[in-house]
Amino acid sequence: MRPKLSAVAVRQAKPESKPYKLTDGSGLYLLVNSMGKYWRYDYRFQGKRKTLSYGVFPTITLEAARQAHQDAKRTLADGIDPAEQKKRADGRKSFAAVARLWFEHWKTDKADSTARVVWRGLEVNILPFIGNVLIDELTAAQVRDCVKRIEARGASEVAKRQLQRCSQIARFGVAHDYAERNPVSDVNPSDILKPRKKQNYARVDSKELPVLLQAIDTYQGQEHTRLALQLMALTFVRTSELIKAKWPEFDLQAHRWEIPAERMKMRTPHMVPLSKQAVEVIQRLQAISMSDSYVFPSDNRRGGHMSNNTILYALYRMGYRSRMTGHGFRGVASTLLHEKGFAHEHIELQLAHQERDEVSASYNHALYLEPRKKMMQWWGDYLDGLRKGNLLDFPVKKIG
Repeated sequence: MRPKLSAVAVRQAKPESKPYKLTDGSGLYLLVNSMGKYWRYDYRFQGKRKTLSYGVFPTITLEAARQAHQDAKRTLADGIDPAEQKKRADGRKSFAAVARLWFEHWKTDKADSTARVVWRGLEVNILPFIGNVLIDELTAAQVRDCVKRIEARGASEVAKRQLQRCSQIARFGVAHDYAERNPVSDVNPSDILKPRKKQNYARVDSKELPVLLQAIDTYQGQEHTRLALQLMALTFVRTSELIKAKWPEFDLQAHRWEIPAERMKMRTPHMVPLSKQAVEVIQRLQAISMSDSYVFPSDNRRGGHMSNNTILYALYRMGYRSRMTGHGFRGVASTLLHEKGFAHEHIELQLAHQERDEVSASYNHALYLEPRKKMMQWWGDYLDGLRKGNLLDFPVKKIG
């Protein structure tokens, strides 16, 4: 058995014409060259040859090098790369660590439900594959392979969103000095993901709207569901905005529904003027209310709200599978209001489509409120006319 190094041998070792090694056993050796004396350990991890540095003699003594070496061998025996662990101990962070820091920063103004979905998406799709990669060693190829793996299972939209998340996290890493550059910025979704034809939400033609409205009015299911469908037709808000509605959001005296920013897709508050028909629906909801909180409470979950699928399945039962969705009311309203001459900006604002920055959010919250009130009352009267077959010559010029 080769004798171990002595402190004297280490101290007396002199550089020669070529670098050489003094072995201490168990893989630890001292590399001696013209620049100095370096403690090293050569090992294999996941089939790759790697070298771990413990430092320079005499800063790192023989005894200190042996202790560091034993720690590294225990780490390796646990299935962890000691070189990667040492990098992290030196202050470098993994992609997963930076992702967590980014998430804590990003989620401060987001709804809890949204935050949970975003973090779960990272946990399932990204972190198991590149979470252990050091953020300053992350490559575009590693992110590409990760995103392509998501696409391969048929989740193209998820793949696109996760690519965007990876870029946000890497950019956060640059901003906080964990990396010098964001490699994901070099990759556009179109560079690596196959194009997909945009799918529009199923919706009936405007000519079919009278029959649909009559089917809703005579729906034989839960009254809460029938009233939800009626209010959706009258206000054409998003399904999630409708089913999570709470009583304090409504001011029936002012004929107004104010949806708070945290429940809106654009993260700014949204004003919905209520027609007299919408107010009547809400008053009926008040009369049968089973909840002090949600306007549309859950039938199955105490303290919860109506499910997204409740409205969709009701439409199925009425014979509208693949023909109409809750979101389809938005498309029908947009088409008809444009056809009847209402101003495009009024319609888009009522649909809450506008991108609004923080400065203009409060202004846009009530922007064009008067013409939108008139438009929404016209819409309520129009739907009443369709129900009764009382179709008048509605305006075709610009209104409001």
